[in-house]
Amino acid sequence: MNMNLYGHDGQWLMVDCGVSFNEPLTPDDLRTSEIVCADPRFISEQKERLAGIVITHAHEDHVGALPFLWRRFKCPVYTTAFTAEVLRRKLLQVGLADDVPVIVVNENETKKIGVFNVKWLALTHSVPEPFAMTIDTPAGRIFHTGDWKIDNQPIIGDGFSSATFKALAKENILAMVCDSTNALKSGYSESESDCYRGLLQTIKTEKNRVVVGCFSSNVARLVGLGRVAKETGRYLALIGRSLTNMVSAARVTGHWPDDLPIIDAAHLGYLPREEVLVVVTGSQGESRATLNRLAADNCFDLSLEADDLVIFSAMRIPGNEQAIDRLAEQFKGRKIRTLQAHETDLTIHVSGHPCQEELKQLYTWVQPQLAIPCHGEPKHLDANAEVAKRSHVPQQLIGRNGDLYQLAPSVNIQRQQVKVGRIALLR
Repeated sequence: MNMNLYGHDGQWLMVDCGVSFNEPLTPDDLRTSEIVCADPRFISEQKERLAGIVITHAHEDHVGALPFLWRRFKCPVYTTAFTAEVLRRKLLQVGLADDVPVIVVNENETKKIGVFNVKWLALTHSVPEPFAMTIDTPAGRIFHTGDWKIDNQPIIGDGFSSATFKALAKENILAMVCDSTNALKSGYSESESDCYRGLLQTIKTEKNRVVVGCFSSNVARLVGLGRVAKETGRYLALIGRSLTNMVSAARVTGHWPDDLPIIDAAHLGYLPREEVLVVVTGSQGESRATLNRLAADNCFDLSLEADDLVIFSAMRIPGNEQAIDRLAEQFKGRKIRTLQAHETDLTIHVSGHPCQEELKQLYTWVQPQLAIPCHGEPKHLDANAEVAKRSHVPQQLIGRNGDLYQLAPSVNIQRQQVKVGRIALLR
């Protein structure tokens, strides 16, 4: 549930404003709230100093809280075309479509936002138009990566451009604020094209219905499954409002290929089993999502039978393992087969985040003076900092939520300077 603040000369810039799902508000709370975000009180109490909000990409943990919180900020929002389309649809649902100034920016464009000069740099991730940025002030230039990986064969968009980031070495980057999600994993992450090939290998031998559970925002995965359907003689359907909405946003912004049709899910019951490929929500075992309804056989558009196959094409988010395993057991109780990534040698899911060799590569290209790991648990931050140290970054700063990183004129961390916490949001 990312919410980052950069401050200079009495002004603040917010980078990302996301949510998490089904989490407790405090570590010792046994109850969970359906939608949770970072408590924005620190900045909402001085919103006149908030120059703007920048959204790096369209994942829920980076953009999902903004429609609920924007009234507390009332400032312009800057992002790229696909994320802007996703955001506008969310704003429409809460009656803010005409109120929020959403400013669309392009690759390599620079915007002056208060005292900050922000430049957008394209990279690769698991959603269309993921962007890093440099944030420039008289006190120094920051490189904020957002979520990323090095994917030379993405399903959507161009491959990762090393030249863009090698050029940053000449720009005297003060600090690189970097994604730590996969910092405990050695080597390189696999390409989204590898996942497409693994799913094709898995599905082409199947004789019955195939259902794939994945994150709705992973448009590249959906396009890959559209190709799989076309190559295996199946019809592709989507069940889940977030899926259909995301594909609609992809069509509007030119990210969905014209030659990949999607049929209405209401037609699935009329098709032979071997011609059905369905993508659904609920890969984390969410109680209200389509996979749970399919397991309970109360999904309006589709009923599964013995020997159909359900593929989980998503990571097991820590904390969700029991819910996912319960869901798989429910399917198996009805003799419906399931397949998770750890149960096959074929690549049926790939991460959108960098492993250690990719982190090393980016640190070596950018050559920042400071490394500031973010986006992960303490063990991930520590591992990221260790990679930065081995990559000859002179100094690493590791903090926790609520710490204030002072980057200039001197460097230090002021511990727990901001009161932080979580709040629950209502749909």
